[in-house]
Amino acid sequence: DQIEALYQYAKFQFECGNYSGAADYLYQYRALCTNSERSLSALWGKLAAEVLMQNWVVAVEELNRLKEIIDSKVDISFSSPLNQVQSRIWLMHWSLFIFFNHDNDKTQIIDLFNQDKYLNAIQTSAPHLLRYLATAFIINKRRRSQFKDFIRVIQQEQHSYKDPITEFLACVFVNYDFDGAQKKMKECEEVEDGNGSTMPLRDEFLKNARLFILETYCRIHQRIDMGVLAGKLNMDYEDAERWIVKRIRNSELDAKIDTETGTVIMEPNHPNVYEQLIEHTKSLSGRTYKLASQLMEQSPAQAAR
Repeated sequence: DQIEALYQYAKFQFECGNYSGAADYLYQYRALCTNSERSLSALWGKLAAEVLMQNWVVAVEELNRLKEIIDSKVDISFSSPLNQVQSRIWLMHWSLFIFFNHDNDKTQIIDLFNQDKYLNAIQTSAPHLLRYLATAFIINKRRRSQFKDFIRVIQQEQHSYKDPITEFLACVFVNYDFDGAQKKMKECEEVEDGNGSTMPLRDEFLKNARLFILETYCRIHQRIDMGVLAGKLNMDYEDAERWIVKRIRNSELDAKIDTETGTVIMEPNHPNVYEQLIEHTKSLSGRTYKLASQLMEQSPAQAAR
């Protein structure tokens, strides 16, 4: 009874706005509680308290603890597959506050959302989360191998779910509609989000969105008129020229500008052997992980066979 009173007192402190006290009491409660379902509820509360205090490092730790429990089949709280799917969706919603505010790494949302089980949950029950995964891919250009697979998901889901961000990717990488991409990028600038998850990254998002348009357009056309390109990027001629020069100087674009003709000339881009080896290694590692996961899910008799 005393242990249960501690849970109720922690809940009372949370509702009063004393998130620090609630987090401490819930930590103590979980150390004493023997009811796995009640302990899980306390862990959700602790995660919420850490998010509301903006303790992002601790919140990531609590998020990972929840993920381990949710993905564990031995936990009695998730005897129903539907409960597991619903819990994964809640976990992804809470993670938005953490990953879009955590200064250290914006790639963790891709690591979580892009896992098969979580991506299936998004596609079946929460397609609106594709917006946030799309945003994460746009601001993290290093995830090219995973990005190609995600574009296929966007293509599959574009008849059931659309918003300016996913439509922007479809315009650039599926339909190669650069005029449409320009319109969608304007709409992306006006996207308002109730929880503010994407708002702090607007400038970074727009910069990389323009790079996506520029790179894709330049792969199709080796020599591009600067005026036409400025129009595609939704920028003035002078601003577009300065922006492209900056991208070239920062080694983000393999190109040069011919000032006499007012054109951008793309340099041939051949990935070196080292880069190809790294890409193939990452792909092989991903396939190995999937095979290992499937093997662990089989019964001992199936695994032995």
